[in-house]
Amino acid sequence: MAKNRKGPLTKAHISFELNGEHTEVAFAPHKTLLEVLREDLRLTGTKHGCELGECGTCALLVDGRPVLSCLVLGLACAGRSVRTVEGMASAAGLHPLQEAFAEMGAAQCGYCTPGFLLTAEALLNGNAEPSRDEIKDALAGNLCRCTGYIKIYEAVELAAARMRGEDARPAEKSLYGEV
Repeated sequence: MAKNRKGPLTKAHISFELNGEHTEVAFAPHKTLLEVLREDLRLTGTKHGCELGECGTCALLVDGRPVLSCLVLGLACAGRSVRTVEGMASAAGLHPLQEAFAEMGAAQCGYCTPGFLLTAEALLNGNAEPSRDEIKDALAGNLCRCTGYIKIYEAVELAAARMRGEDARPAEKSLYGEV
């Protein structure tokens, strides 16, 4: 155990599943999951936002459910399954949500995108055919300062259709509406 001027400096040691792989990490016990991921595990896909649980920028999945990582202590994830945006793509390619966000232009600056993607993934894992209102409700805790949200909702709808096996394509638009 390391010491500092004020006494012993302790580190917490936990093991958990991170993006499908067993992970062990040591960190200061006061750190949030967001800090552990970014600072100790060097996974920077999860973004710092308000750090008050109000913007959804740091959303990720813990045991398949959306969680604001700025509000969860790293210690609380011992033995749990954590999924970050880095774990969405597979060897086969991007997740359908990632593809749809790119195709629809749903990611402007991209800062809020990881939180939206993972929150939308949790929604689609529990509801293969959500209505627009259900998508809005599921994503209500995620704020975006760049878009008007329509492209984000459309991207979730497109990904949902593809995940159901439909041959869905983005609607083509012209100056006069859909073509």
